[in-house]
Amino acid sequence: MQNDFLNLNNKVAAVIGASSGIGRATALLLAKQGAAVVLCALRADELAQTAALVREAGGRAETVAGDARQPETHAAVVRTAEQVFGGLDIAVNNVGALGAYKPLAELSPDEWRDTLDSNLTTAFLGARSQIPAMLRRGGGALVFTSSFVGNSVALPNLSAYGTAKAALCALVKGITADYAAQGIRANAVLAGGADTDMAGNAEQKAWAAGLHAVKRIAQPEEIASVIAFLAGPAASFVTGASLFADGGNSSVK
Repeated sequence: MQNDFLNLNNKVAAVIGASSGIGRATALLLAKQGAAVVLCALRADELAQTAALVREAGGRAETVAGDARQPETHAAVVRTAEQVFGGLDIAVNNVGALGAYKPLAELSPDEWRDTLDSNLTTAFLGARSQIPAMLRRGGGALVFTSSFVGNSVALPNLSAYGTAKAALCALVKGITADYAAQGIRANAVLAGGADTDMAGNAEQKAWAAGLHAVKRIAQPEEIASVIAFLAGPAASFVTGASLFADGGNSSVK
């Protein structure tokens, strides 16, 4: 018997950045819990693989391949959710990139802007399209994938990335101030290191594991479960929050 706190039957979710890693794991979990999913990413082939995995597991999925740095991509996601599945209830804004790996004074203005665009502007553009659709449904939940980087600590050569990830925590507070009374919830997951392409090679993953109290990095499914919690009815009174899912990184040094 399905737990009502995990039940997403009759819900429609958009996952932006769904081609691999945390985004793919989140799409699969939301679909398992009953949601129809609209999947978006730049890499069309990998996106199609995510959709196939959802359908193989008995879920419903549509895809929108596009650049999340462009507003028309988010408009297409919302349009697909409404036309194919009848509306939008949940949005997971998961796009991100480390950007140029340099000390701050060596970053060019273009490198700075590119990193902020990938991690922060994509989230703004997503929310800008998603919130009106959720208001048409009487409410909804947005979840943003942030990081311990820029929040509990800084890491060398990642100033732009940390700045963008910290700003996501301000974004969820702003959305809460503007829309909580209208039934919109917004929260951020401050993820620790995870076993994804972004984590690098085996040596880099081993180094990252040492930053965490649990002495390992997360599997994508572990971060996805936190995202699903914030997106679902179990978190109905949680909004404006930034929730660490970082293996104790923020607590122990």
